[in-house]
Amino acid sequence: MQKDWTLRRWRRVDEPGLELMALSRNASGLSVRSTLIHAGAESFGLRYHWELDPSWRTRTLRIDRTDAVEKSLLIERTDDANWRVSGEVRPDLAGCHEVDLSATPFCNALAIRQIGEAGGELLALFVDAPALTCQPSRQRYEPLGPRAWRYVDKGVSDGFTARLDLDEEGLVAKYEHLFEVV
Repeated sequence: MQKDWTLRRWRRVDEPGLELMALSRNASGLSVRSTLIHAGAESFGLRYHWELDPSWRTRTLRIDRTDAVEKSLLIERTDDANWRVSGEVRPDLAGCHEVDLSATPFCNALAIRQIGEAGGELLALFVDAPALTCQPSRQRYEPLGPRAWRYVDKGVSDGFTARLDLDEEGLVAKYEHLFEVV
């Protein structure tokens, strides 16, 4: 019998930081709630609530800063690859297939599920944390073996690469240079 919830703790390996994420499943899809603290050079706190359809595609993502900066963002998928951000239609994000929130490794699982086993490229709606700004960014995922991938950024951080190792549920267990499960 499959569990209807999953709990993950990730820590940053490049700077001090910790995330606690809870994923729950129901008939209409998945709900993901997380709190993270980045205690590095540019410290910030975030809380997010991600609603996904049964195929693990973003429906909505609400992000709230939890530090001295009072800022929130609500991202909504309006159809297959169009988006509204905090109530405003964003034509500049048209064609983005999935959301990439820079402060968490959770979003890489969404992209990998979209691309499939053969790997490939997608245009992501990149959310810069802590600024909570959005822009399109091209990404490539190359399969390396069972549950192992190479991430290649071809957009915002052009040239950045990292190995991603996934756990048995398809979530990131280790993100080279940045995150690992605790």
